[in-house]
Amino acid sequence: MTAVCIADSRVSCSRTFSASPFRFCRSVSASSNVREPGLTQAFINKILSISSEQDFSDAALALFRFQAKRCEPYRRYIELLGVKPAEVQLIEDIPFLPIELFKSHTIYCGNTNPEVVFTSSSTSGQTPSRHLMAHISIYEQTFTNAFQTFYGDPAQYGIYALLPSYLQRKGSSLVYMADRLIAAAGTGGFYLDDYEKLISDIKVDPKPKILLGVSYALWDLAEKYSPQLNNTIVMETGGMKGYREEIPKAELHRILCESFGVTHIHSEYGMAELTSQAYSAGEGIFRAPNWMRIMVRDINDPFEILPNGSRGGVNIIDLANIYSCAFIETQDVGRTFTDGSFTIEGRIDRSEIRGCNLLVQ
Repeated sequence: MTAVCIADSRVSCSRTFSASPFRFCRSVSASSNVREPGLTQAFINKILSISSEQDFSDAALALFRFQAKRCEPYRRYIELLGVKPAEVQLIEDIPFLPIELFKSHTIYCGNTNPEVVFTSSSTSGQTPSRHLMAHISIYEQTFTNAFQTFYGDPAQYGIYALLPSYLQRKGSSLVYMADRLIAAAGTGGFYLDDYEKLISDIKVDPKPKILLGVSYALWDLAEKYSPQLNNTIVMETGGMKGYREEIPKAELHRILCESFGVTHIHSEYGMAELTSQAYSAGEGIFRAPNWMRIMVRDINDPFEILPNGSRGGVNIIDLANIYSCAFIETQDVGRTFTDGSFTIEGRIDRSEIRGCNLLVQ
């Protein structure tokens, strides 16, 4: 048996995209009846309608036991830790899979071939993560529900995506999400580096608008043109990707606010290994949908969950990761608060820089 190698020495052991990055192959309808042994569309509907801590706990424990049995790398990891899934009664005791294993192992427990394989952006030749999605309809349902939770019906907006680096490669979950939201909005589109056309199109669009952009591209737009973006939400997704110098997030937001004439910069927090997204309406405070939870662990003892307000490594429970692994130990650093919100404050030292969410202290 190939050993599961993990970070921090806790256990010692050794949908296909079309040619154009703007359009994707037709996906399964969001209303399709997804069926797998032990999990059905009813379960998916259940997690999307979670309204209490008990609902979340029940669904998380059920999904943990399913994945502990069906996801082979996760099952072996749990065995190496000496954890018996049937004895886990609290979500705080569920083992979190180190995110690095999405690079080296196939994290998948679907009963059929995946419909889509999303990949992370691999900065400086790093090995990309691979997230196998059994049913693209699950991704479409979750990102649509999350967007509606925080911003309402996408049809009320014009959505403009300034994502040049992501448009030049295949496999981006961010581009897939933006493509579907733009289609639902009816106005907007993707822009590589034609900033003048972007500004012109935004100015003539009478609807409220969302400008969704990777950090370095928004900074370029601000520096070169300083357009006053009336009736527009500016949302950054993180990521300098080596194009610009790293500066504190608060400083970047100050520059963008001054250049665009807005009071706050919104943010989207997501990654290839997740199915769900969290959003910030400003000040770096993120809120997650009800089927997603953030916990903070002790960096020196990754199996200890810290109380709210403490700074530590970010663990994520994403119940929409039904057929991969819903319990992920990331290399981000942050804090959680009593109301369920959280901040991202940087990356753990010596961890690889993530191209999709390059968040610095």
